[in-house]
Amino acid sequence: MIPIEFFRQFRVGEYAVFDFVVAFLGIFILSPLLSKLFSKIKLNIPRKSWVYLTLPIGIISHLLAGSITPLTRDFIDIHSHYILKIIIFGLIFFGTKDIRIIRKSHQ
Repeated sequence: MIPIEFFRQFRVGEYAVFDFVVAFLGIFILSPLLSKLFSKIKLNIPRKSWVYLTLPIGIISHLLAGSITPLTRDFIDIHSHYILKIIIFGLIFFGTKDIRIIRKSHQ
């Protein structure tokens, strides 16, 4: 068995725990770099916001890439999975509430 397949066999429902761990760990590690890049376009995005936005960004990126994962499929299903939708919209709310526009200081 290929090692990644071994790690992906551990699941909560139909979602692989490994995918969530890698996504959150990746965003946590990359968040200082991402915040620095976004500061160049005058947005202050704290690390906490990046962590909250991990799943919504993942869903958007999978939709844009045309790779429909179980989480993406469940989110775009308009007839069910309402708890998931509430969680994702809650993550969007908490992820965006601390984002600030950087204003030019007058010195």
